[in-house]
Amino acid sequence: MLQSYLKSHEEAGTDEAGRGCLAGPVTAAALILPRTFKNGVLNDSKQLSESKRSLLRPILEREAVCFGVAHIYPKEIDQINILNASILAMHKALALLKEQPTFVIVDGNRFKPYKKIPFECIVKGDSKFMSIAGASVLAKTYRDAYMEEIHEEYPMYHWNKNKGYPTKEHREAIRKYGVSPYHRKSFRLLPEQLSLDL
Repeated sequence: MLQSYLKSHEEAGTDEAGRGCLAGPVTAAALILPRTFKNGVLNDSKQLSESKRSLLRPILEREAVCFGVAHIYPKEIDQINILNASILAMHKALALLKEQPTFVIVDGNRFKPYKKIPFECIVKGDSKFMSIAGASVLAKTYRDAYMEEIHEEYPMYHWNKNKGYPTKEHREAIRKYGVSPYHRKSFRLLPEQLSLDL
């Protein structure tokens, strides 16, 4: 059973999606849930089916005190590295909140202070706290929608299915068609990177 909050009902949970992808943005969400929020389905987005995530997204958007979602795109990921890009995405998502939280709980073990607001990193936080689980669902659903959009432009990479993750099919398409503007050039796109003409 997920806990409602760590410190107070005025805290925000934040999480990101797409960190291990070869293409597309890293996307983060932050949200503050009301004290009374309850949902029996909500869990870490990785544990939920796509249909359950799609069902939860409008509920979270409607019932959250406030939420924010931010993308950091491949060009910037390549410039500042994926860890810094993930943290920056979380900072941008927090900046979009209409109410400033008194505390921030972060999924994972790495974060940088945001606006002097106290925070705590929680490993597997998305399977422990509702606000982090909610943020993981929003980050994942917004990122998936973006990947489906750019799939229309580059259907050969099958981003509608793999969402930019390093599947065998995705790597085969990179080998066959080369890289797109949406690929992260700083990532190891193929096991034998030298064969790829960047």
